[in-house]
Amino acid sequence: MIRLFKHYVPHTVLLLGLIDFAVLVLAVEAGWLLRSWQIGAGIELLSGRVPEMLTFALTLQLAMVGVGVYGLEALRSMRFAVARLVVSISLGVLLLSLIFFLVPAITLWRSNLLYAMLFSLLGLTLVRVLLGHSLDGEAFKRRVLILGAGPRAARVEELARRNGASFTVVGYLSMNDAPSAVAHAVNRGSIANLADYVVRLRASEVVLALEERRNALPLTDLLRIKTTGVFVNDLSSFLERETGRVDLDSLNPSWLIFSDGFSSGRRLSSAGKRLFDIVVSAIILFLAAPLIALAALMVKLDSKGPAFFRQRRVGLYGQHFDMLKLRSMRVDAEAPGVPLWAQKDDPRVTRIGAILRKLRIDELPQTWSVLKGEMSFVGPRPERPQFVTDLEAQLPYYAERHMVKPGITGWAQINYPYGASIEDARHKLEYDLYYAKNYSPFLDLLILLQTIRVVLWPEGAR
Repeated sequence: MIRLFKHYVPHTVLLLGLIDFAVLVLAVEAGWLLRSWQIGAGIELLSGRVPEMLTFALTLQLAMVGVGVYGLEALRSMRFAVARLVVSISLGVLLLSLIFFLVPAITLWRSNLLYAMLFSLLGLTLVRVLLGHSLDGEAFKRRVLILGAGPRAARVEELARRNGASFTVVGYLSMNDAPSAVAHAVNRGSIANLADYVVRLRASEVVLALEERRNALPLTDLLRIKTTGVFVNDLSSFLERETGRVDLDSLNPSWLIFSDGFSSGRRLSSAGKRLFDIVVSAIILFLAAPLIALAALMVKLDSKGPAFFRQRRVGLYGQHFDMLKLRSMRVDAEAPGVPLWAQKDDPRVTRIGAILRKLRIDELPQTWSVLKGEMSFVGPRPERPQFVTDLEAQLPYYAERHMVKPGITGWAQINYPYGASIEDARHKLEYDLYYAKNYSPFLDLLILLQTIRVVLWPEGAR
């Protein structure tokens, strides 16, 4: 993987994205040339079409990211990839139509747009046919040697077996620090020169997965490996890169303190984020006001009680605020002072409430909290105080998720299906910590784009 703006992107995804961008630019040019030939027009200089070409390519590629064209399933299944390509191109054309309305000078004519769209679908599909499964092949995988053969090393072995793993393990070395949990591990004592052994295996990375690091670090070995040009990594950083989350089982406070993250340099980007929140939330509230009013009327007609309800949530630095939502449950859904987790097919949800939740319309009033500055569009989902008290007592580092402003959507929401248990909260915390540690405008943009996928293909909306 390559680290791009503090976020890890697989080499295969980056390579495929660059190829796709080139295909989209060529599709625009092919569509332009075909249309010019049809109407008998002269061919203009290429430089005169650059703004239209870039607008088309960038818009469609953003739509592709948003609907999951670069996700694991799309990389492994041609049928899945083509289906997502069709959706992304259709969505991209709608966005281009909006851009044409706002800035017509940088967009294509309708006839050119039609041809460019068809050539894009053909070209993008052809790229995936030609590349086939080579993107998931060994050539693009990092070759990793694991120092350790205990339970920690076994976790890496399990991760390597999963579909879409971006690395392959070339060996495990038992360092005599714990009983072996990897059957095929090689004992360190049988290797005379570890640095030479690493080079012969063509390993590009060595991961330290010792069970006990106190007085057990093979410093001489690690120094010699490092000087051969092989990257040396600890288990927590390795798992963060490969899984997109901060692994709580391997985590210790010193790693959080000394690792790269939680940078104070985010002040400028935070100011930009706040400006974005203000402008976009104001626009959404203005445009969605009729829809919110209609939904509120339907809620009132469907069941007794108010159309809106306020619920106390925990926000930035643990401060409480009241979040506004359209009511989707019965008014007697909870006994006073007894909060309950939402459930799958929750019987407390009303008929209209089920529709509102499915379409995420019930969350539109939350943009008022964004406008006031209590929430952001992107961040960890705010929880209720009663749940937070319980989760802080049972999950380490849970309070650290409140060091960033809560959001309507977040890294956990696009990567983990809806859950309502302590174990689910633990997994979501790992994603929230990753977001808090690696926050950047790039990651916010990625989350906002991929929220489109969650909305179009909702999984477990409650």
